[in-house]
Amino acid sequence: MAYSSLFRSEEMSLIQLYIPQETAPYTVAELGELGLIQFRDLNPDVNAFQRAYVKEIRRLDEMERRLRFFAAQMPKSDIEIVGDATGARARSATEIDELEEKIKEHERHITQMNDSYEELQKRYLELTEARHVLQETAEFFEEAVSRQDNIRNSFDEPTAPLLEHQDLEQGEPIAFSNLNLGFVTGVISRAKMQTFERILWRALRGNLYLKYAEIDEPITDPETDEVLEKNVFIIFAHGRELINKIRKISESLGATLYKVDDNPDQRKKSLKEITDQIEDHNSVLTNTKNARKSELVNIAEDLLVWMTIVKKEKAIYHNMNLFIYDSNRKCLIAEGWCPTNDLDQIRQTLKAATDMLGSTVPSILNELPTTKEPPTFQRTNKFTVGFQEIVDAYGVARYREVNPGLFTIITFPFLFAVMFGDCGHGVLVFLAALYFIIREKSLDKPGKDEILEMFFGGRYIILLMGLFSIYTGLIYNDMFSRTLILFPSGFVWPLNQTGQIEARQVGVYHFGIDPAWHGTDNYLLFTNSYKMKMSIILGVIQMSFGIILTIYNYTYFKKRISIYTEFIPQMLFMQCIFGYLVFTIIYKWSIDWYEKDSEGNAIHNSPPGLLNMLIYMFLQPGTVAESDKLYSGQGIVQATLLIISLICVPWMLFVKPFILRREYKKIRTQGYHNPQTDATRISTDEDNEYGGAVVAEEMLEIEEFDFGEIMVHQVIHTIEFCLGCISNTASYLRLWALSLAHAQLSVVLWDMTLKPTLDMKGIFGIIAFIIALTLWFCLTIGILLLMEGLSAFLHALRLHWVEFNNKFYEGTGRKFEPFSFEKLLKEE
Repeated sequence: MAYSSLFRSEEMSLIQLYIPQETAPYTVAELGELGLIQFRDLNPDVNAFQRAYVKEIRRLDEMERRLRFFAAQMPKSDIEIVGDATGARARSATEIDELEEKIKEHERHITQMNDSYEELQKRYLELTEARHVLQETAEFFEEAVSRQDNIRNSFDEPTAPLLEHQDLEQGEPIAFSNLNLGFVTGVISRAKMQTFERILWRALRGNLYLKYAEIDEPITDPETDEVLEKNVFIIFAHGRELINKIRKISESLGATLYKVDDNPDQRKKSLKEITDQIEDHNSVLTNTKNARKSELVNIAEDLLVWMTIVKKEKAIYHNMNLFIYDSNRKCLIAEGWCPTNDLDQIRQTLKAATDMLGSTVPSILNELPTTKEPPTFQRTNKFTVGFQEIVDAYGVARYREVNPGLFTIITFPFLFAVMFGDCGHGVLVFLAALYFIIREKSLDKPGKDEILEMFFGGRYIILLMGLFSIYTGLIYNDMFSRTLILFPSGFVWPLNQTGQIEARQVGVYHFGIDPAWHGTDNYLLFTNSYKMKMSIILGVIQMSFGIILTIYNYTYFKKRISIYTEFIPQMLFMQCIFGYLVFTIIYKWSIDWYEKDSEGNAIHNSPPGLLNMLIYMFLQPGTVAESDKLYSGQGIVQATLLIISLICVPWMLFVKPFILRREYKKIRTQGYHNPQTDATRISTDEDNEYGGAVVAEEMLEIEEFDFGEIMVHQVIHTIEFCLGCISNTASYLRLWALSLAHAQLSVVLWDMTLKPTLDMKGIFGIIAFIIALTLWFCLTIGILLLMEGLSAFLHALRLHWVEFNNKFYEGTGRKFEPFSFEKLLKEE
């Protein structure tokens, strides 16, 4: 059994399964619960609608539609879907039939009650509007009595106003038959009232009298459940033609017209009848709503379980469509990838499924030899999965390729902390991650906010980011832009001196930057130099480590030629230039450039500038200016390193293509040829009672050797590496830049908020301090933790994806995606 490790992906096996047809659904369901097999499609040329189990899938789709319909009905009745579906397993065909009938019956009841409720609501809406029309028009008629002369005169005066809003005196009922005066009553949306009024005025040229009133009672649309705002209106006009015109205009604008009798006694009788009907409808609506809610409550108790069962059943048949049917053996044949370490567990699952059903025909598992590249499976846990996702976002590793995820667990939070280094900020980040970890059981539920889901998924990454930030903050001696005095300082300040003074070194601070540096005139100059050089050192170390990792890939994939033609010249090139730069940085740090001999004369020259040294190493090889000299013989050493690095370029460029060309010619001279071939792999069960050959074909494309193509590839690779070494090393300077920006922003926040209030006294000082502390804390969270933290995160991501991964990582594999119910339900 192979040992599982994040260093390489799991070893995978291509397996072939013979599953008896009668036990296939249950067996596949058990494999879905196990979640360890990624099935291959053995019917690639068969249309999705022509496969064996399309009928079953359509049937389950219809069941799923009905369940979604039930779920959509729950909020309308204020019902919460409860229950636990974690233990819901796939069911037998008989149980699915029973479940389907049960769901159909529930749907029929709910649909009937919905239709009935909607019709009742529509009728209730009509009755409510009719009641308001009768109530409001009663007042309109009373006003119209006292306006008989005005209405008659308005027919002959085109300049008469459209509406008369002044209060009217009550009078006797108007004789409409004598006046040939008609009216239209109805209800219209309040938003359309002004438009309605304007159109009537223009169409009838002012020959009308319109009165309207708002309906204060909320009216609900039975189709959309929206609250409607409507107005009751009555329009008086002279002549049948005008009345018909008003009706058409009203209906075109969506108004609902109601017939109202001009007899007051008849109107009162109609109002009483409608009021009684409304009470009856209200009672029926309440009973229907309660009955529907009772039905939905019963459904809600089992809805999650039903949905889980249907999803699992559908997934089973989707995977069974990938199998082929052997009519001779009356069994289904499946192929798929699985981790080699889990083969015994899969065999036990197959045996348990056979025993559970009491079948006399067992399922058979065979391992198949293959030349196809398996999918990549990195076995992770809740701690490592976040780091692996960072790598997979760049690209999934090739099968058995060295996995950067293992090293990212440490290097990613560390490089983040180099840019984010502050003890106080690190503690806040650590506590935030600790909160997610402590409450991970209650928070690990579906339906979380997308931002919260992102933070929760990366809780262990954030935890390490906080811990490393505390560590680097201690090294920088920085806590909310303030210094920590944990040990005695290594510097002593002279007493009784004015003007610019200089501290005298009397020792070495035990850990991190000496607090004596904080607040000095040259503090920024010192930290800039320190962080810049540290960034170069960290960058060269990480990139060199990436080049070293190529040995493990070359060795595993038996590419020994690449060790001599790529790894060695790449490592020499990197170390002769940038490794040497790291050496000079450390060497310069180790020398006391201001040391004097017994006579008080300087032993060394002034500290040389390493940037000038590196530039003139290429411009004037072999010669070093006295001011730039670090050690004796420096010119010869630098010239030698330069020559070696220059030799490495043609070494990387030409050696490998010509060796491959020689090997190819050697094979050709021995009588072999290298055409494109189609190889068919045939696996035969020889040792079981179900003997016979089952063919699983795969195309093995063997590419022709093309020297020109290989040469172009090598040229691109060499140029990319050489230029990349320079640009990638410079890219690590972002560690210095962001660390500087973070520290200066922290100082600015302190100086602009808290610092001015520290000298204030009395009650005013206390109030000012509390306000300033609140403002400082909010800005610290918003700017330094969230914005700066996100910036440092993205820059650390870039350093891993580009500067580190491209030294050894191809990332061209395909992810192992097993048939797993757990994964299926989590995604949905």
